[in-house]
Amino acid sequence: MKYKINPTIAAGDSLPQPSVSRRQFVMGAASAGALIGLSGSPLSWGTANLPKLTERQTLSGKHFDLDIGYQPVNFTGKSRIATAVNGSVPGPILRWKEGDDITLRVRNHLAHDSSIHWHGMILPAEMDGVPGMSYAGIKPGEYFDYAFKVQQSGTYWYHSHSGFQEQTGVYGAIVIEPKDPDPVSYDRDYVVQLSDWSDEAPEDIYAKLKKRGDYYNFNERTAGDLWRDIKEKGLSQTWSERSMWNQMRMSERDIADVTAYTYTYLMNGATPEQGWTGLFKRGEKIRLRFINSAAMTIFDVRIPSLKMTVVAADGQNVEPFTIDEFRIGVAETYDVVVEPNDDSAYCVFAQSIDRSGFSRGTLSPNPALSAPIPNMDPAPILSHRDMGMAMAGMNHGGEGASTMTGMDHSGHDMSSMKGMDHSQHDMADMNMPMATPLGKAGYGSNKEITHVKTEFGPQVDARANSPQNGLDDPGIGLRDHQQLYGRKVLRYSQLRNLYPTQDRREPSREIQLHLTGNMHRYMWSVNGIPFADAKPLALSFGERVRITLVNDSMMTHPIHLHGVWSELETGDPEYIPRKHTILVQPGSKISYLVTADAMGRWAYHCHLLYHMPGMMREVRISHNGGVA
Repeated sequence: MKYKINPTIAAGDSLPQPSVSRRQFVMGAASAGALIGLSGSPLSWGTANLPKLTERQTLSGKHFDLDIGYQPVNFTGKSRIATAVNGSVPGPILRWKEGDDITLRVRNHLAHDSSIHWHGMILPAEMDGVPGMSYAGIKPGEYFDYAFKVQQSGTYWYHSHSGFQEQTGVYGAIVIEPKDPDPVSYDRDYVVQLSDWSDEAPEDIYAKLKKRGDYYNFNERTAGDLWRDIKEKGLSQTWSERSMWNQMRMSERDIADVTAYTYTYLMNGATPEQGWTGLFKRGEKIRLRFINSAAMTIFDVRIPSLKMTVVAADGQNVEPFTIDEFRIGVAETYDVVVEPNDDSAYCVFAQSIDRSGFSRGTLSPNPALSAPIPNMDPAPILSHRDMGMAMAGMNHGGEGASTMTGMDHSGHDMSSMKGMDHSQHDMADMNMPMATPLGKAGYGSNKEITHVKTEFGPQVDARANSPQNGLDDPGIGLRDHQQLYGRKVLRYSQLRNLYPTQDRREPSREIQLHLTGNMHRYMWSVNGIPFADAKPLALSFGERVRITLVNDSMMTHPIHLHGVWSELETGDPEYIPRKHTILVQPGSKISYLVTADAMGRWAYHCHLLYHMPGMMREVRISHNGGVA
């Protein structure tokens, strides 16, 4: 059934998103070559017939109508065209109830294919919303009816999985009320949705990154930094460290691919100048549902002078614990409860991982009150541990390290740093059972880190032979905050599910996957194989499997597996926390268990939008584990 649209083409504001084929543009991002070829001249669209940006709605019930269309916006003083849901950026907050059967009619008013993926939802594969896997997508002028039973509660979100529409505005929040009494007590409930906006067409951003991976990084070393290091460390040590980085052709300050040079960071659609405001009364418990809907930005969140009690991670209730600060990867969600005990205003502060910018809001008893905005922390600097090197006498609380061994950089004369080379093992499909005993469920992998032969080539510029366990690492730029500022930072090791582990079985096998890339060429892959050349990962329906992710790169990657839970192995098998997105620190490893209880074809990828063309896989779950 057709739904008529009338997009008037005219000279005007740039609209990102040319149409491409399924082969070129599956999973929400194109192959690198296809995108570069198509990104030269963005379309221009007239705005005369388009309505003004609307205030964000909250929709509830069992049937929902969502319209994806072009929308004039102005976040920077310049008029641009966004792709919006129901005329707002972010789109409406959808409130569902656990156990309800819901339907959502999504109409596509764009001139290009579109889609909605219900991030973190457990549902039939054909309702997952990934073009080329779940379904064909939604053609221009048509609609698609999503229908499924809500099987969970908590905080989630939705976004387009077509083109770069997620970057240009197609995203929103989902809040699901539990069918049983909520274990979390609160008086007020706010969604805090973080995102990043650029006036540049996302195709142009990607093209610039392909030409020069550090195009948006303006925090590189200067002559002043060199002189300071010589005074603090001496000429010999400074020369040694500089030689190492130069030989690797890497930068210790390559923290984020896209920065505030082009991004404006938003909180519930409000710029830092505008700010978002949430009201409260003294003594109330306020539940804040943080969602990172950014395309490329990892945020560090704190509310100065106000403790946060973490009550849920990725929609799943956890045993409450109190912190001052947390890192939220792209696509992750955290629910926290705060209790202001006076009539002061508090700043909700979310700084980007590279400290190039921030978004902010205010919790206040009075809309006329505002809170001071804190200074951003110093920009972090990569250390040896972030290169996957073995550390002698490493202090987990600090950023640095002493002795280093085991980093392998292809194509560079780094023989003194090379570790074990396992390239003779042909394990590219990673579906065979491992030869040595598996670690116990809940405790993580006992397996040796093994680099497959596909990791040795132009797709990969580094391999971590001695990766650190990422469970107790709050992340680069946060490791010393307890000592420096007295701020307690969330660590994955603190997560403990509120309810007992449902599947107590031991894993039958382990799949080791390496997150690989070539920073200089801006090429991303898994096991050195980009998505376009990769075979699907095959799982047998009902099996219990361990996935160990090894981050061979020096970037932080949020990894999202559709359709099933990723049960993070924190050392407590009785209360294993369930997540849909796992943040993998540079040069680190992390393990989780998966129960393959959802038949079908599922996407599995890094949720950094411009990494997604290469760093992804398809997971196929079938009765025999075969690949069609």
